[in-house]
Amino acid sequence: MKRSFVFIILSCIFASCAPKPNPDVQLQLDVAQTVAAIPTYTPFPTPRIAPTLTPMSLSGLFCEYQFCIGHPVDIVFFDANAVNVQYNPAALSSVSEGKLAAYDPSLIIQLIWQDATGATDASFLFNTLIDSKLDSRSGDLQAFQMDGMDIDYIPIMTAASPSLPYGGAAAWLCGGRAFAWKAYTPEAEIAVNLLNEALERFRCNPK
Repeated sequence: MKRSFVFIILSCIFASCAPKPNPDVQLQLDVAQTVAAIPTYTPFPTPRIAPTLTPMSLSGLFCEYQFCIGHPVDIVFFDANAVNVQYNPAALSSVSEGKLAAYDPSLIIQLIWQDATGATDASFLFNTLIDSKLDSRSGDLQAFQMDGMDIDYIPIMTAASPSLPYGGAAAWLCGGRAFAWKAYTPEAEIAVNLLNEALERFRCNPK
């Protein structure tokens, strides 16, 4: 019994003599344990934008300068004004005015457009597009409608290329601009078919 009592006394003495913990350290430990015990919220999932369907195939479709137009899939349009850019940087095509071309050994296509605010007829562009030194009209002017646009079409013959003696030219208005299209082809009926395919995919925004 005495031994037990002595042991208790000694334990109390040693405990009172033991070094006491730094209160600042103890406070930091308490704060860290409290923060670790705080429940966290599951983050909201990042919304993903679902891709939308393209209203028309991009294959064989030119879209720039706030309009789109179809063309054969094995050729592409390029800015025909770019050949003059080294002499006149302002010559590059723009929304208000421009010229495109596409060609391969069996086909040549040209497309021009310009501001036509207030105009009611785009046929004045025939004077620009049809080359009087190379092209000649081979039929009467034909007028028809497509997607609400009035289209004027003229079959032509050309001396531009011996392998492409035929062709056609068309003009129409859209969004405050006048557009004109011309093709040189190896056979007479090809041009109007190409035009119909191009116009089926034609769209324009107001300039």
